[in-house]
Amino acid sequence: MTVIRDSGQRALPPPFGEEHEELRESVRRFVSKEIAPNVEEWEEAREFPRELYNRCGELGFLGLKYETEYGGQGGDYVHGAVWVEELSRSGGSGGVAAGLGAHTEIAMPPIWRFGTEEQKQRWLVPGIRGELVGALGITEPGAGSDVASLRTTARAVDGGYVVNGSKTFITNGVRADFLVCACKTTEEGGHHGISFLVLERGMPGYEVVSKLEKMGWHSSDTGELSFTDVEVPEENLLGELNEGFKLIMANFQWERLTMALGAVGGMQRVFEQTLEYAKEREAFGRPIGRFQAIRHKFAEMSVKIEASRALTYACLRKFAAGEDATREVTQAKLLTQRAMCDVADEAIQIHGGYGYMREYGVERAYRDARLGPIGGGTDEVMKEILGRQLGL
Repeated sequence: MTVIRDSGQRALPPPFGEEHEELRESVRRFVSKEIAPNVEEWEEAREFPRELYNRCGELGFLGLKYETEYGGQGGDYVHGAVWVEELSRSGGSGGVAAGLGAHTEIAMPPIWRFGTEEQKQRWLVPGIRGELVGALGITEPGAGSDVASLRTTARAVDGGYVVNGSKTFITNGVRADFLVCACKTTEEGGHHGISFLVLERGMPGYEVVSKLEKMGWHSSDTGELSFTDVEVPEENLLGELNEGFKLIMANFQWERLTMALGAVGGMQRVFEQTLEYAKEREAFGRPIGRFQAIRHKFAEMSVKIEASRALTYACLRKFAAGEDATREVTQAKLLTQRAMCDVADEAIQIHGGYGYMREYGVERAYRDARLGPIGGGTDEVMKEILGRQLGL
């Protein structure tokens, strides 16, 4: 997306600058060369190689918004936004984007924002290098959107805590070296009785119960975890005791904004691929893009993409400026996830029978997109937040 200056020169849309566009080109080259050609293989394997974290760390992509003192690039959220959007636009794999994003955009930020210096050195620094892989553990079999109802407990003992419970639908859950885990630390739990503990692979009683099979995101590992009398030292407490709900809410805006950015990138990829197909595929002696019904479909798709992009970038400007963007981010998350599903569905319709064939990638785009209206807060939760924002 560009705008035109009065002089007729093309200008970049705020909040992006020349530095961000240089990063975009760098990410695009890397993703197109080292990720996109391998997606089908990784989909079949139901995971991408762990070495991809190391490679992304080596290139600095995992630490774009983190300070140089921790091995990051010293950038900001806008740099991170470029990475998220371009990973989806050029990669064509929701699973790869989810696996990398869960690590650097969801698991590491609570340590970055609330961790002690020792905790940052212990998990953030190797996480930025891609040497350790992190996951966030909130969702449970009986507690998804209703975070306050989680049942995993952490009982205080001398020197730390004993954790019992389970987590499910945890992206990176199978391979994670550390889990930023939400636990009840009071009898009643709720908003004022949740704390975060960092659990580590290898702790006795920490078990990966299963690797879940999913509709989409096939190249990411999604795990179900169980904790039986896991002894966690007190130095693994992240943030203040019983203040974990604040940690959850602190990163929700960024998590939902990254989902919107990923959807914008994903829609653009599907649109471009389908447009090229419509120009080449012939029916009744002419390209199908010449038929009025197909042209109208592309017109509608383009409006959804540009509306989604405009709202998402507006959210990014406000969020990057340090302002409260709760309402705007909620709107963007609600709009973009459904729009991504609609665009992918139209792409399949335009491809006809070929839309079901893996070689075209649109069927994967639809499968990957369908989690969007559920993950990171369901459509229903987004609507409830917006309703309350309106004073209803």
